[in-house]
Amino acid sequence: MRGPFRMPAVERGERVRWLADFGRRFMVFVDVEEEFDWAAPFTRSDYTTTAIRALPAAHRRFADAGVALTLMVDAPMAADPQAVAILRNVAGDGRSTIGAQLHGWVTPPFEEAVGVRNSYAGNLPPALEAAKIDHLTHALAEAFGKPPIAFRSGRYGLGPSTLGMLAARGYRIDSSVRAYHDYSDRHGPDFAAIGPAAFVRDGMLELPLSTAFIGAARSQGPWIYPKLARLPLVLGGMARSGMMSRIALTPEGMPVAAVIAAIDALLAGGEQLLVFSFHSPSLVPGHTPYVRDARDLSAFWEWWEMILDHLAERRVVAASLADVLTSPDRRPAGADRTGAG
Repeated sequence: MRGPFRMPAVERGERVRWLADFGRRFMVFVDVEEEFDWAAPFTRSDYTTTAIRALPAAHRRFADAGVALTLMVDAPMAADPQAVAILRNVAGDGRSTIGAQLHGWVTPPFEEAVGVRNSYAGNLPPALEAAKIDHLTHALAEAFGKPPIAFRSGRYGLGPSTLGMLAARGYRIDSSVRAYHDYSDRHGPDFAAIGPAAFVRDGMLELPLSTAFIGAARSQGPWIYPKLARLPLVLGGMARSGMMSRIALTPEGMPVAAVIAAIDALLAGGEQLLVFSFHSPSLVPGHTPYVRDARDLSAFWEWWEMILDHLAERRVVAASLADVLTSPDRRPAGADRTGAG
């Protein structure tokens, strides 16, 4: 049994250079998935798919604000005719897009033991991970009329072979990396060396979930945080004192004031693409730890209103998946951007 996958740091030549007219953009990814008990052991069958009924109203809110959604759909949702019909309508807005999200424990073939380690698909034998990707890709192509080109491994479960597998199957974008996060203490991948910038590796455009360090010591975050990762009391004290916090761009568990500070830190650091994400079951109270009741759901939408207002003030414009695919500058890093390169 191999150890956790540790993704190597991004090299200068891998980092994406955006075209001059790209400006500053943001994307919203939605993990469209089944509802299950997040505190219970993993299971292949104990889930429901009812929260999808809240997606059309949520989509209208985002569409009215000019925001395209990238909908990362997993196998149980692709197998639910009602969910497929709802998702077809949402993706029919001309800007939102269907992508793939792999929850390995509920995606055939079922050859592995169900448990925490195997919930990260990148830990599976490569042939089994590839077979699950193939099943999911085929299911989505059947459901929506064309194969997806954007992929996310559930639980950020990227493995050493995943990107190459995806490129070989026609995928173009992966979003399985959570910048500056290390899940190796629970058998998951280690992304501590990966920052928020988009990069190209193994033929795939990688769009990490945007994360920033905020606070007085934020500039030291990328190297201090990994050293203190096993000392939660120390990290909690640093956050409470305002010295340093690690903030991801998600309404789930991240206070709006901290996310606004993270947005500003990312923009100040030169990031041109901000990547947000949330889970579709959070649209209905009681399905995730982040939206437990009606008050939490109201706070969820207040969070988005404040964030979208702040992005508008900072002139950060919503981008669709198609916008992002057509905007990287394909010349090597260091090429003359005003000449032939």
